[in-house]
Amino acid sequence: MTPESPRIAVFAKAPVAGEVKTRLVPLLGAERATRLHEDLSRHALATAKQAQPSSLELWCAPDSTHPFFARCADSFGCGLREQAGSDLGERMSNAFSGSAPLVLIGSDCPALTAAHLNEAWQALSTHDVAIVPAQDGGYVLIALAQAQPALFETMAWGGRDVMAETRRRISRAGLKCKELESLWDVDRPEDYRRLEQTGLAAEVAG
Repeated sequence: MTPESPRIAVFAKAPVAGEVKTRLVPLLGAERATRLHEDLSRHALATAKQAQPSSLELWCAPDSTHPFFARCADSFGCGLREQAGSDLGERMSNAFSGSAPLVLIGSDCPALTAAHLNEAWQALSTHDVAIVPAQDGGYVLIALAQAQPALFETMAWGGRDVMAETRRRISRAGLKCKELESLWDVDRPEDYRRLEQTGLAAEVAG
């Protein structure tokens, strides 16, 4: 049985111009793209806070020294942890090691709500995995009842086949999985236009 309140980890990069939201730099410029990254990261933390978690941690990359992370800790009461690993998969796997059951999200999906987080957490009472697919072929949330390193090893992160390959690995391992509705994240110019058209841009910036 999982506790009633979720344990949530948010992954975020330090907001360094030219190193975040790089696919949006041609549209927004490096500085505006960096501000968007900051806004999205804060929005992800605010969403996590709305889920009334029993614990909330911000997992920072490349480390936790950027002042932005300290401001987030003050604003949202989250603990700071440093991502460790040679790629995204290893960093996520390390976050689950010793921390599961856990709900892990990134900072790129403004459509994600507290209801999604709580639904994923509650699913872990009867499932090994809960996941929110991304419409671009990846996923925006993964929750595990216990660590599952095989789900993260040697994956072509950032490609359109991440979710499909994850499904294959879940099936191969005989894990019981709950898939929630697919959502969209903000990585490309068309995603940014969608952000504006849906009215979420003002909410994220607020």
